Amino acid sequence: MNVVFDLGGVVVHWQPDALIASVFDEPEVRARVRREIIDHADWLALDRGVLEKSEAAERGAQRAGLAVREVMDFLDCVPPALTVMPETVALMRRLRAQGHPLYCLSNMQHASIAHLEREHDYWDVFSGTVISSRIKLIKPEPAIYKHLLETFGLRGEDTVFIDDTAVNLPPAQAFGIKTIRFENAAQCERALRALGCVA
Repeated sequence: MNVVFDLGGVVVHWQPDALIASVFDEPEVRARVRREIIDHADWLALDRGVLEKSEAAERGAQRAGLAVREVMDFLDCVPPALTVMPETVALMRRLRAQGHPLYCLSNMQHASIAHLEREHDYWDVFSGTVISSRIKLIKPEPAIYKHLLETFGLRGEDTVFIDDTAVNLPPAQAFGIKTIRFENAAQCERALRALGCVA
């Protein structure tokens, strides 16, 4: 069985509210940053790789009533905040040792994926990766799942996709891919065992 992992919230921690709180003190400012930067369409444009970070900072600063430098500094804090989840990495290594081909399918901005590739050594477990900003497609668009299957010659019925975001699962299921909503590594391993993926 091919096993496909999301990154943020699955392999690395992604806790935007905690990150915002570590940078901004005022609750009202934190709420604006969440609304006008993290939850704004520009964030998806960064994930898609069609918006430069500097332009995103300028636009976000205007919306949030902050200085451009403040927003740029905040964006610079995002990659190092993506700290590894060792239990998931251990699970991936066990799956790989059992002979399962592993893949990565993630919405990830250029700066974040570059940081992760530079700082971590788990990339050797993957037979292939699909990163949104590098192919200008993002989950949950059907095209990104089609790209995964076609690029690596995978069959949906022989593939399971693991993601922590519920909205990203039904489009994968439409291609015949089995899905697991990730909560933690132990729960994920139990779900994989139920699918016959773990010895």
